[in-house]
Amino acid sequence: MNAQTASAAEIESPYAWLRLVTAIVIGTIGGVGMWSPVLVVPAVQADFGVARAEAALPYTLTMIGFVFGSILAGRLADKRGIILPVVLATITMSLGYMLASKAPSFWVFAAICGLMGFMGSAAFFAPLLADTSLWFDRRRGLAISLCAAGNYVAGTIWPPVLEYFISNHGWRDTHFYVGVFCLVTLLPLSLLLRRKPPVQAAPSAAAQSGFIRPLGLKPNMLQGLILLMGLGCCVAMSMPQVHIVAYCVDLGYGPARGAEMLSLMLGFGIISRLASGWILDKIGGLSTLLLGSTFQMLALALYLPFDGLMSLYVISAIFGLVQGGIVPSYAFIIRELFPAGQAGLRVSLAISATLAGMALGGWMSGKIYDFTGSYQAALLNGIAWNLANVAIAAWLLWRQMQHRRAAGVTVMS
Repeated sequence: MNAQTASAAEIESPYAWLRLVTAIVIGTIGGVGMWSPVLVVPAVQADFGVARAEAALPYTLTMIGFVFGSILAGRLADKRGIILPVVLATITMSLGYMLASKAPSFWVFAAICGLMGFMGSAAFFAPLLADTSLWFDRRRGLAISLCAAGNYVAGTIWPPVLEYFISNHGWRDTHFYVGVFCLVTLLPLSLLLRRKPPVQAAPSAAAQSGFIRPLGLKPNMLQGLILLMGLGCCVAMSMPQVHIVAYCVDLGYGPARGAEMLSLMLGFGIISRLASGWILDKIGGLSTLLLGSTFQMLALALYLPFDGLMSLYVISAIFGLVQGGIVPSYAFIIRELFPAGQAGLRVSLAISATLAGMALGGWMSGKIYDFTGSYQAALLNGIAWNLANVAIAAWLLWRQMQHRRAAGVTVMS
């Protein structure tokens, strides 16, 4: 049995599924880095005596670090395998939490959060998706979606856990023991990822030609369009996810109702991500993205005419149910259109664009609200960005269909 045959036997093997489960658990635990800066805002504000805008700075720095760190970790995974960025991220994030618990000033705390985002939690999402895609073929969409679900599971589990310990033991002790927990759990788990990905089969001449000009476009131009799609869909996605609590306060329902709607949205998002894996394997990445993005736009539009309490619960559930599969679609599209050896970097670039869209959309919606005194204009802004995403996805899907039709004619002749 030669090396290529042996590697082919590893694809979708029991070890590949074990590796997927490991990636989900790592993503769930490592996902704490995205949520703790949000939960700690009131406690940090009180402890350091800073304004609310300053208290939110650690989250902003974490997300900025997450965007650029994802690209670096993805590139490193392409060169050295996923275990190296995961181990480095585990050590950095764990020590970061322990050091943050001893931070003598707010600015030291904020800088540590930015470093943890850059060298820590960034490795626990996009690079894991890219690595997972290398171990699956027929069920690649399902595997990517399951791996991506770890991020939503983290968003469901960590907030109440952190809130309990911050309220009862203080934010400093909570940060210290989160660091200890990450170190003793993530390091052993990372050892299960030490095996290198299977050797990918040599692409056919037609496939090689397709990689040179995927969909008849220059590779970097296509990557740029994918980045624009990621930005557009997540500017729209951020509107309810970032502002639903504030929206409920404005309507007189209180923050608790908004938090329940956000939890409902994320819970249905997990269901959506699992279902989207099956859809990805059936109809492909661009078709799934177009389907999910179109339904997201329609769900977002429902917030315009309906603002009753029960209506908002229902719409939030619908929104979560239709949008959870959008982000995994980008990883699948990259694997369809680009060589496997570029997966880490290109998937991380695409996912970073979605994170940038969430950050931009959250800020933009707040600015529009400050200017207009209403979320109606912010919703329309989100719909416009979503429409741009749909237009690009539809055009790329049309080009893909044209290329497949031309390839079919060539083969027949």
